[in-house]
Amino acid sequence: MAVPPLGNDTALIVLDVQKAIDNPHWNSKNNPGYAGVIAKLLEKFRARKLPVIHVRHEEANPASSFYVNGPGQPFKDEALPIDGETIIAKQQNCAFVGTSLEKHLHDHGIKRLIFTGVVIHNSMDITIRMAHCLGFENWLVLDATTAIDVTDANGKTFPAQDVFDLYAAVLASEYCSLIRSSDVIAALPA
Repeated sequence: MAVPPLGNDTALIVLDVQKAIDNPHWNSKNNPGYAGVIAKLLEKFRARKLPVIHVRHEEANPASSFYVNGPGQPFKDEALPIDGETIIAKQQNCAFVGTSLEKHLHDHGIKRLIFTGVVIHNSMDITIRMAHCLGFENWLVLDATTAIDVTDANGKTFPAQDVFDLYAAVLASEYCSLIRSSDVIAALPA
């Protein structure tokens, strides 16, 4: 899919790319190279001085790998913010609930969101759906996100790739457009 030319009304969203995602609980990722792709997109956005927003999950539950005072809290090395980039802390799965994200986007004239991060069937899903409801144009970079195996209440396990494919299809049905990192890079200003 062709991405329209990107400019200052577009932000790269890096969602929950923290050391927590390296906890063994998350080992069944279908797309283990996602963080390297995010690093490449960050490099390209930074070179063009386009908006980058990092969202950090600060979980209150000490049992969570994303626990606010735990070892998983820092950003992964591939996605470390640099000076001048916005950091939004969230306590809920949705990056818009209880945060300044919506206000920040409106205050900076940002209308298009390029989503990267983890995981497609949790924070990514609910944040994209809410962004759609708030009137933003949303793009999900498929090679810059991931899923893990999901086991239901009856003990049936759904493989990460199946989870990924289903959520991508549902999100694309109404809430966002699906793209690859190469599509984003091709649409960046020279």
